[in-house]
Amino acid sequence: MSRQQDEQGVVLTAYTSNSEALRAISCKEHTEFPGAGRSAGVSLVQQLRAVVPRGFCRPELSGSHRRRTSRRTGQYNVQRGKASGAAPGPSSGKAPYQRCSSQDSLDEQAMVDYFKEVEIIQRSGDAETQEDLQLKVADEGEQEEAWLMEAGLATLFDESASGGEDSIVLLSTLTRTQAAAVERRVETLKQTLRKRNKTYSVPDVREIFKPSPASQSKDEAGSTERSGSDKQEVEELGNGVGPDAAGGGADAETDINLEVSFSEQALVYKEGLKVIQPQNEADDRLPDFKVSQDKTGQTRVGDLSAEDMKKVRRLVLIEMSALFDTCSIEVKAHKALKVKVRESGLFGVSLSTLLEQDQRRMPGARVPLILQRLISHIEEQGLDTEGVLRIPGAATRVKAVCHELEHKFYEGMFPWESLKQHDAASLLKLFIRELPYPLLTVEYFNAFLSVLKLPTKKQQLQALNLLVLLLPEPNRDTLKALMEFFQRVIDHKDRNKMTLNNVAVVMAPNIFMCKGFRSKISEQQEFAMATGTANIVRLLIRYQNLLWTIPKFILNQVRKQNMENQRKMNRDRAVKKLLKKMAYDRERASNKQESNAEAEGGFIRVQAPQFSMVSMAVQLTEDLKASDVLTRFLGQERTLSVKREDLCLYEMGGNIKERCLDEETYIKALLELNPSAEWVIKPVQH
Repeated sequence: MSRQQDEQGVVLTAYTSNSEALRAISCKEHTEFPGAGRSAGVSLVQQLRAVVPRGFCRPELSGSHRRRTSRRTGQYNVQRGKASGAAPGPSSGKAPYQRCSSQDSLDEQAMVDYFKEVEIIQRSGDAETQEDLQLKVADEGEQEEAWLMEAGLATLFDESASGGEDSIVLLSTLTRTQAAAVERRVETLKQTLRKRNKTYSVPDVREIFKPSPASQSKDEAGSTERSGSDKQEVEELGNGVGPDAAGGGADAETDINLEVSFSEQALVYKEGLKVIQPQNEADDRLPDFKVSQDKTGQTRVGDLSAEDMKKVRRLVLIEMSALFDTCSIEVKAHKALKVKVRESGLFGVSLSTLLEQDQRRMPGARVPLILQRLISHIEEQGLDTEGVLRIPGAATRVKAVCHELEHKFYEGMFPWESLKQHDAASLLKLFIRELPYPLLTVEYFNAFLSVLKLPTKKQQLQALNLLVLLLPEPNRDTLKALMEFFQRVIDHKDRNKMTLNNVAVVMAPNIFMCKGFRSKISEQQEFAMATGTANIVRLLIRYQNLLWTIPKFILNQVRKQNMENQRKMNRDRAVKKLLKKMAYDRERASNKQESNAEAEGGFIRVQAPQFSMVSMAVQLTEDLKASDVLTRFLGQERTLSVKREDLCLYEMGGNIKERCLDEETYIKALLELNPSAEWVIKPVQH
């Protein structure tokens, strides 16, 4: 047993478990909980209070309430409300207590709320509706094989797999840390297959990135250019231009660089042998991370075509693995054993099944209708209610309402006016934890838990950014709707007493205590998980606008793949299509020459095929933004029935399939990045 002592008293850390998941969230110094086993007649809350001295950690309510909120429209709002990323307020000037990095400022009362919520979950009897999800750690070699398949690199261990050319193109765009991640998994798989005497032909890792003789000179030139670029980036990072720059100034520590691979940044940080200081951010005063201005615009989830998003996901998987590899963190992936789940209904139904049901009634639905309706109902009754997410509804009444919803929701016969607000909040939490597969997915559950192992808050955010992008679309959209709702609750914290910490500790057990996991852990393990999972939820809420952004370095790799694929298509076209192609190319070249001539003459041609004004010429200046193009179009299109916020200027063709532009995008800067792009105005595809 160990305790950290300072002049203010004892600081509680966490119980250390041998569990793989719990190692991800444990602190470097630990305090065992005496008597934390399953004691008859003693609740979790009573055990917690028995070992935590009153006032062991100072709640900073007044300081946290002074922060300002800047509201920004979220992408998957279910009402007119907006998601907000609140900027931190000024420091109170009081020195915070020293505490371990995974605990931050979660005080005694916050943790009491956490275990109250756990007890509510235990008493609710959720498990009646379905059997527990069974989790299994992948066998040796199985994880690497599945990883390579998901990354689009199956041909590296199976010559009969399709997509060999795509694999070569993908490998040609990887950074050194990404390439090392691929090499590590291929080598591990190769050794495993040797043990099993398998006949798969796995190439030597040194051969994977070896250029062909025909392209060697070209690749050497590119490699030299890339090496020079990498060297420059490393020098910039070391000189304070990039993240975690020497000197530790506030700007350097809170700037998020989306142009350089996160794993490359982590390598620079690691090689710099920086001393990691304890992070003592108080309640809502987490660092105000900001993204440096990029003239080519930010890219949000949903801005790209499905084809390009598939490439993004493969690159993000490789990058996420490279980031954990660089920080020497091993993440074991679970896989779910098939269990019998409900095929219809509302609670205990998979997200994919729910959305299939909902889309028959409301085409284009991306978030389950029952979740949207519960959120709307809570907000309609007002978010000023004290403890709106913390105080539970009556258990028997909630069960009865759940049963009634199952039978009346889709028929429109449910009496919403009689549903109490706290009951609605309890139903929302029930919906989340009754999902047959966790909202954060079985595959990435351990990766989310391992985020807090990363040495800096910035790297933790970068890992969360990648993990959010890896989630299947239904999970990602549903998670975003929840995070936006939680932020709207927090916006009313002066009245409802639901601060960022309060919301995080109440919702963490509902999000992380999925069925198969919840039934397998002891109370000691729950103690160890408490602060870690709550802090992950804090980060998801606080930085949601950043986490749902596609990093520019990933998008640039997609552009490189698209350019290489275009060259390949041009080389491999069949002879029988040659004449048709030549005729088409002549026509297209004529149009492109006209478009390029306009650009060279200081104009771009903007197409709007779905509207009466089919196209217009716009003067190209240094300061021309996407918002300016839309404003000019709306000024000339008189018969428009679409709202401004539902329109977008798209970058199409060249080295991208399709991209909805951020209104702050500078057109001339983007034209330099994609000279062959065409510009199209059309409604946003929700």
